[in-house]
Amino acid sequence: MTHEEPDAAPGRPESDPEPPQHRYASLWSPPVTSTRGRPARVSRAEVVDAAVAIADADGLDAVSMRSVARALGVGAMTLYSHVPGRDELVDAMVDRGYADFDLPDPGLPWRPALELYARGYWSLLRQHPWLLDVNPWRLPLAPHVFTVQEAGYRILVDTGLTASQVIETLDIVNNMVAGSARSAAAEDADRRTQGTDYAAYWEATGDFWERTFDPTRFPTMTRLWSVGAFDTASTPFEPQVKGLLDTLELLIERAQSEGGATIPTFEECMDRYDEAVAQQLGDAQS
Repeated sequence: MTHEEPDAAPGRPESDPEPPQHRYASLWSPPVTSTRGRPARVSRAEVVDAAVAIADADGLDAVSMRSVARALGVGAMTLYSHVPGRDELVDAMVDRGYADFDLPDPGLPWRPALELYARGYWSLLRQHPWLLDVNPWRLPLAPHVFTVQEAGYRILVDTGLTASQVIETLDIVNNMVAGSARSAAAEDADRRTQGTDYAAYWEATGDFWERTFDPTRFPTMTRLWSVGAFDTASTPFEPQVKGLLDTLELLIERAQSEGGATIPTFEECMDRYDEAVAQQLGDAQS
């Protein structure tokens, strides 16, 4: 019988919820390696990079404290001085992945900036497809994740959209790109398992279209096919963002024609915050 080392830190019950600080603190201030005793065999960055490499090659499920330790040639217990467990390791992996996001220049107009943002997100998800398995509604509170979100919101914040529309619009873009990337990842998997690429798969279906497909049963599809719509439609290899941007442009133009929403500047936000704190202190002293 072999001894299996846990994916949670020794003495830490896996079922007990950790306070939020436990998850985000090390992302902003990584633990300092002790200078006492023998030097650490691996660094925190090496641990995270090894985990990312495993996920890039074999998916997020392949990442465990044991698999990362094997890749580094150390015992799993060595990793716990850098990350308390797998959850914290995945948080660090996500932050490391988001560091590869190629962000648009802050000075660009909103439309080219948003297109570059969408293509940057696409490239990120193609480079690290395991990010699609991370819950986007619970991304870690991490510096590189926040940097990407800040860049996305900055593109739209002064376009005349309301604050809620800014959030919703970026969510629409993110969901569209993630959906395209998920389709591309599925295509990659089918190509590996079936040995047939995208073009060859559809070329092999000619008999179906000639002998089985009934145009009278599917007249709308037939109309679109007759003008080559399916030849130029979105494929698993490139997100088609132009149509989405055209729609968003109409939304922004309408908002601007109606006067546009005004979202407080950063300075105004801080002034309001200072006033609120002063008010609270005054109320506490009275």
